[in-house]
Amino acid sequence: MTESTPRSFDLLILGGGSGGYAAALRAAQLGLTVGLVEESKVGGTCLHNGCIPTKALLHAAELADNAREGSKFGVNSTLESIDMTVVNQYKQGVIDRLYKGLQGLVKSRKVVVIEGHGTLVGPDAVEVRGERYTGKNVVLATGSYARSLPGLEIGGRVMTSDQALAMDEVPSSAIVLGGGVIGVEFASVWKSFGADVTVVEALPHLVPNEDEVLSKGLERAFRKRKIDFKVGVKFQGVEQTDSGVKVSLEDGTVLEADLLLVAVGRGPRTSGLGYEEQGVRMERGFVLTDDKLHTGVANIYAVGDIVPGLQLAHRGFQQGIFVAETIAGLSPQPIVEANIPRVTYCDPEVASVGVTEAKAKEIHGDDAVETLEYNLGGNGKSQILATQGFIKLVRVKDGPVVGVHMLGARVGEQIGEAQLIVNWEAHPEDVAPLVHAHPTQNEAMGEAHLALAGKPLHAHD
Repeated sequence: MTESTPRSFDLLILGGGSGGYAAALRAAQLGLTVGLVEESKVGGTCLHNGCIPTKALLHAAELADNAREGSKFGVNSTLESIDMTVVNQYKQGVIDRLYKGLQGLVKSRKVVVIEGHGTLVGPDAVEVRGERYTGKNVVLATGSYARSLPGLEIGGRVMTSDQALAMDEVPSSAIVLGGGVIGVEFASVWKSFGADVTVVEALPHLVPNEDEVLSKGLERAFRKRKIDFKVGVKFQGVEQTDSGVKVSLEDGTVLEADLLLVAVGRGPRTSGLGYEEQGVRMERGFVLTDDKLHTGVANIYAVGDIVPGLQLAHRGFQQGIFVAETIAGLSPQPIVEANIPRVTYCDPEVASVGVTEAKAKEIHGDDAVETLEYNLGGNGKSQILATQGFIKLVRVKDGPVVGVHMLGARVGEQIGEAQLIVNWEAHPEDVAPLVHAHPTQNEAMGEAHLALAGKPLHAHD
């Protein structure tokens, strides 16, 4: 920082990931002076070692599958090999272009980026490399890190997504500990690249936070793809050998592979940052806030992965905007956690918004909930893509659709309309007359609502 760098701001943000930079850009747009403290690169986990690089790998994986399976469509292609050096160059190119664009945005909005590790040292102050900066308002947005299990050391052939994203070769075999989003995405990539993969999940299903019908559908698809998985069994220990890893499970099973990917979720990055010393309420490392994302201390707010709930970049991004608008004196609508869209980009994709059938019954009562599943077998574009899956709708009887749950290739692209339906509390009868272009997978959304409205066309009564 130069001598001319300002030391006090209307808004001082600790962390430049999705939540932090969104708050910075929106606050600057609203005329506030903004300081953004970041020790690494603006863009955070999502851009540099999370969403963007993993989705780049998944796109390369899709191309590998297309090449391998081309003959089914009369295109006599074969998969020669995967060159991870070139895959990584492509992946890095995507990151670099987005990073450059983000830097330009931040600069054009006159956000002051303060480089270095920041610590909260007062209700309105952050210290960075011995210098003190103050903000009339402070936003904590320090993000998350790849967690491990107690006693499970990361190193060598035992890695998290951080190391897995930097690999310059495809493992011949891998064990993935954790069947949530990160675990099934890496399992999907490595299988497409030619590895033998086994997923181990302690809970009874893969993607256990989704509606059970999605979990079961994904498990069927993974069996078909010959991705092994063991659910309802806990990890016991791992032994590293010269040639790989030996993983023992609590039921006595021993699995062997080249490496172990630990994908047991992400923890809040909050320790040693001065939060507790300033009276910020914490629980298991997470920062507790009210529904306006205020911590209860001075003018300190918190956004993103450090706030309990879904750890999603777009959640942090929206929370950052919400907090900036609140500070600027606007009255934005509080974000409804259940109505944030969720996508898992494995093959087939899993996408959902709103509540599961089980949760809807818990809220509204068993007899007050109605569901419908529309199979993609009746959808022309899905047949062209040779994908299988379905759309499941959950509604309150004679009321709105409260959940949309999807499985199939590219269903993540359908989540936009799905989240409008759920967030705007549309009834199936409201969606049924809307025209969905033919032939698209999006038609399946229309057909599902037609059926739930009592007038199924490409579905049996």
